[in-house]
Amino acid sequence: MSPTAKSMASSDHLRHVESMATLPSGAGRIPRLNAVILGDSLASEEDDLVYPSEGFSEQALVSSPEQYLKMYKRSIEDPAGFWSEIASEFFWKTKWGEEVVTENLDVRKGTIKIEWFKGATTNICYNALDRNIEAGNGGKVAIYWEGNEPGHDGQLTYSELLEKVCQLSNYLKDIGIKKGDAVVIYLPMLMELPIAMLACARIGAVHSVVFAGFSAESLAQRIIDCRPKAVLTCNAVLRGTKAIHLKDIVDDALVESAKNGFSVGVCLTYENPLAMKREMTKWQDGRDIWWQDVVPTYSTTCEVEWVDAEDPLFLLYTSGSTGKPKGVLHTTGGYMIYTAMTFKYAFDYKPSDVYWCTADCGWITGHSYVTYGPLLNGATVVVFEGVPNYPDSGRCWDIVDKFKVTIFYTAPTLVRSLMRDGDENVTRYSRKSLRILGSVGEPINPSAWRWFFNVVGDSRCPISDTWWQTETGGFLITPLPGAWPQKPGSATFPFFGVQPVIVDEKGNEIAGECSGYLCIKKSWPGAFRTLYGDHERYETTYFKPFAGYYFSGDGCSRDKDGYHWLTGRVDDVINVSGHRIGTAEVESALVSHPQCAEAAVVGVEHEVKGQGIYAFVTLVDGVPYSQELRKSLVQAVRNQIGAFAAPDKIHWAPGLPKTRSGKIMRRILRKIASKQLDELGDTSTLADPSVVDQLIALSDC
Repeated sequence: MSPTAKSMASSDHLRHVESMATLPSGAGRIPRLNAVILGDSLASEEDDLVYPSEGFSEQALVSSPEQYLKMYKRSIEDPAGFWSEIASEFFWKTKWGEEVVTENLDVRKGTIKIEWFKGATTNICYNALDRNIEAGNGGKVAIYWEGNEPGHDGQLTYSELLEKVCQLSNYLKDIGIKKGDAVVIYLPMLMELPIAMLACARIGAVHSVVFAGFSAESLAQRIIDCRPKAVLTCNAVLRGTKAIHLKDIVDDALVESAKNGFSVGVCLTYENPLAMKREMTKWQDGRDIWWQDVVPTYSTTCEVEWVDAEDPLFLLYTSGSTGKPKGVLHTTGGYMIYTAMTFKYAFDYKPSDVYWCTADCGWITGHSYVTYGPLLNGATVVVFEGVPNYPDSGRCWDIVDKFKVTIFYTAPTLVRSLMRDGDENVTRYSRKSLRILGSVGEPINPSAWRWFFNVVGDSRCPISDTWWQTETGGFLITPLPGAWPQKPGSATFPFFGVQPVIVDEKGNEIAGECSGYLCIKKSWPGAFRTLYGDHERYETTYFKPFAGYYFSGDGCSRDKDGYHWLTGRVDDVINVSGHRIGTAEVESALVSHPQCAEAAVVGVEHEVKGQGIYAFVTLVDGVPYSQELRKSLVQAVRNQIGAFAAPDKIHWAPGLPKTRSGKIMRRILRKIASKQLDELGDTSTLADPSVVDQLIALSDC
């Protein structure tokens, strides 16, 4: 450790903060702890903090807590001025008036309403493409595309991307799609997916991307709800060695939709010849159109439809507790500046960066941080069609080296999966280009954080562990890589303009070190405005549980230093004998065991405790099941959390039921744990449905 770094970690623990008492959480000064400096040495279990190096901070967009605090304070005290200044960096056909934001987040005071920049007109596609080209970046690569098979790739510059977007925009207009009309997009991660999103945005149409892994029934639900003028799809896609016939799924969904009284007039289908030849594709004349036959014939220029800042941009359906998907509606202006700014600062974006987010555009992460956020900043984005472990577990790092990726953003599920496959699958690749790592989707347990930091990032890349939701549009709590020390597993502090509070069951704000329900007071520009066609459900779900606040549905702890630790969904909180235990907390303790590769915890009924803890555990390859190991895993939880959190049951799991995007389907695990095997429901979106049968077979082992 250099003398300078040593003094940072010991004599002046927070070298650039006189006091953290002014942080939004009310945190006091951080006490002296064991620490490691970025790039200096590995982070171990004993290290509480990981510091940015002096060199990293000097180059960072936000280089110190003082700078963060100054910007944060202004964003809270003068949100209209703060966000107007940010918005002025973008193109607006007409500017906003004096009233930048109008909001009511309190159901007791009337209808919930959030509006930013209302009356101003703009276009997000124009800002993502035309504005960058006019700035002289038309020749810069906008998208590097990597196919399912290694070596099958492509790229588009900003100018080329705009031409393809305009051609599709002109086609959509020609078939009668106008401003405000819905278009459903059911495509894999081809370049045509972001092209389709941008083309809809260019003409003011509202896109609804459905993850190309959902079943026909799920797709039909969404089609029936938003009533699109067209569906855009692909005949088939390869995921690893498995072919998925997407057009067949769309056909079945359109039949189901017609039975429910709604028919779609056009199904534009992209031929993906590596997965399926067009002559093998089922076809309905008059409705089905080959993309390659019509779209390239249209002009490569298309006039922009200027839309109000509060006009809808997209609908994205997310799971609801009632089973009916919720159509989360995001509007244009506020979402545009919020995704752009969160991308820029959370990843410390520089124009020379090559950015790769492994998410699919079927999820909010793919909207905000594959398509809109990066392109609004003029970034070069990697779009990957395949799966991370095909043809082997080194695929991610092969792609990183190939495109010289500098920012790598992924999910904890993938991190844990790659951990399980062994360090050598990482270390045989250079990864020297990497500068920033990111985590999204669920809390990342500290042991996975450290592996990601030490092995993938060679202990020199800070990790932006982002907390946000489909509903929030962009990051709400996230590290700013050069500004402050990180704690493995903590999302740290709020982003500009975001006021998180932790409340108790009665809705009272709790100060200082605490645990409770995570709420947000005051709106932020990227917030969703309603649930499509059901504003009452919007209010009931998000604003009635704690009047005056947006309720995130997540549990959160704040430590003595003011750092936020997400504990998972509140409906993933188990109440054991009066103790509220976050499933993420128990999972983290289990995964810290050296022989545990992954764990998923659910609650089950318990006649004494009310609820018991039921843990599905996947072991490191080659480790045999044994009663001794079961006891050792339980002891690990007892040691880390306490006896009250000890699992009542350890269920051996060769694998966990996951969607193709890597999300664990806990609904299925709850049914298996409760032995409600006749109520497992739809398993068609699982990457490997056979896992369910394996878990059932091991129920009594």
